[in-house]
Amino acid sequence: MSIFNYISMGSMVIMTILILIQTRGASLGAGLGGGGEVNTIRRGTDKSIHQLTVIVAFTFSMSLMLGVTV
Repeated sequence: MSIFNYISMGSMVIMTILILIQTRGASLGAGLGGGGEVNTIRRGTDKSIHQLTVIVAFTFSMSLMLGVTV
């Protein structure tokens, strides 16, 4: 296995955890798009988790593309 496979697996697990800990609302309907909020501003920890999720998603996609070409 190449290093890209390990990076892909690690970033996949981290990204899954980060996505699951992000909260949109208190109920299941809010999580499925039924919340009344159209525009939200991320602040504090929520903003940090969102930015970290974007970075990990980019790392995951790059490791997949580089792993295929090597």
